[in-house]
Amino acid sequence: MELLADNELHPALPQAAMEIIRGQVAQGVAARNASPGFLTQRSLRAALYPPDDPSLRMATPETVYALTPAAVRSYYTRVFRPDLTTIVVIGKVTSAAARAAIEKYFGAWTASGPPPGIDLPRAPPNGPGTVTVPDQSRVQDRVVLAQTLALTRSDPDYYPLQLGNAVLGGSFYATRLSIDLRKNSGLVYSVQSLLQAGRTRSVYLVEYASDPQNVAKAADMVAREVTAMQESPVGADELTRVKACLLRQLPLTEASLEQIAHGHLRVPCAVPAK
Repeated sequence: MELLADNELHPALPQAAMEIIRGQVAQGVAARNASPGFLTQRSLRAALYPPDDPSLRMATPETVYALTPAAVRSYYTRVFRPDLTTIVVIGKVTSAAARAAIEKYFGAWTASGPPPGIDLPRAPPNGPGTVTVPDQSRVQDRVVLAQTLALTRSDPDYYPLQLGNAVLGGSFYATRLSIDLRKNSGLVYSVQSLLQAGRTRSVYLVEYASDPQNVAKAADMVAREVTAMQESPVGADELTRVKACLLRQLPLTEASLEQIAHGHLRVPCAVPAK
């Protein structure tokens, strides 16, 4: 705890080390910016969000090399502060002992000035659009269908929507999308749906991999399945099976001390700061 506090409260950030790290990060950024995977994700965000959205900012080797130790220290001091920090202690220790250790080493940590804005702004509904990113290394096409949602992670509708997502395509192979598109029709090699819920914005996605000639057919089937979810209630047997599948996964989320700690961290991180 003492060593952790010393590093958090008094970061050295030596010039020589920063020169090395800066070069390594710049090389990594250059490679990332040229990769089809990154270009796909960036194109998807550009299609979902307004042109001035913070998520569209992109680091370049030039911006990385332009960073100075003074700028890094200033950012660290402004953003890393006790009123934005959550500390989770997991292990064979009492809450009183954990609190005493934290207060001993972090008790003098103070913040000055108003806290910075750390949450992305709420996103308006996205419009329709299609983006194609060439990737000569792939034989199959990877398709992502995405839509912004007004729902957030702390919304009461989050769990019902997750359950509906598990029915549609979020619970392995026994889902509607997997059965219809993969097993019965043979149009895709893989398919899944995802609900990415954040503190201020969320995105719902359906992803699949298929041969180029099957892309449009698969997209039409996805649209039909989504419409069916909207218009017809899920049957009792199907709902019971999906609930059982999700319940069986819960013990795995607490299989290690690290997973338990991350579970506790997700609670404050899911609720927007007031």
